[in-house]
Amino acid sequence: MSERTIALVTGANKGIGYEIAAGLGALGWRIGVGARDRRRRDTAVEKLRAAGTDAFGVPLDVTDDESVAAAAELVVDHAGGLDVLVNNAAITGGMPQTPTTLEPATVRAAVETNVIGVVRVTNAMLPMLRNSASPRIVNMSSSVGSLTLQTTPGIDMGPVPAAYLASKTFLNALTIQYAKELRDTDILVNSGCPGFTATDLNGFQGVRTPQQGAAIAIRLATLPDNGPTGQFFDDAGTVPW
Repeated sequence: MSERTIALVTGANKGIGYEIAAGLGALGWRIGVGARDRRRRDTAVEKLRAAGTDAFGVPLDVTDDESVAAAAELVVDHAGGLDVLVNNAAITGGMPQTPTTLEPATVRAAVETNVIGVVRVTNAMLPMLRNSASPRIVNMSSSVGSLTLQTTPGIDMGPVPAAYLASKTFLNALTIQYAKELRDTDILVNSGCPGFTATDLNGFQGVRTPQQGAAIAIRLATLPDNGPTGQFFDDAGTVPW
């Protein structure tokens, strides 16, 4: 990939998303900072630019068709194309989320952002990615979405919100299907787990820093052309589905 690689990171105004943008920007890439909050987006862009990153803001609400369509047009206008998409924007839907007490609206909100939002953004950006020499799609998932880990005796995944967990399992399934459909192209599609990272998503209870959490996305975004696709990774290696 050249130093003019263009990347769009959703939910990039704070936390892991911001650190993904910063890490890719440090490589000399041009970074689209996708976020729906204008003030936070502008602040993130200013901070990235102050650190030397060629960043530009992308107003983006992943739950809104018109917003996503406008974001795709903006990326074309500002950057002329797209090489890497990092689907990072996500919500938990709040706690607690035990299956027997879940409100349907909570499940719907988690899936709308964490799953349908990824489909909406990915499909809008695909025409640009298809024209890239080394296109990559990174879906930020979580090991809590691993059915294998959730059902392995002796492994305690903790009191994970049920709607959030299910949305990440759903996202992993989509990663596989995108990879299968795009296997005859140059587009590599993978899921990445940042680990238990301290962000406002979990009330800053995580044990990893956002910079540490961003490392897997940066690695998957910079895979070589013969790299893996349709797989699930964390810093330690492959995560079971």
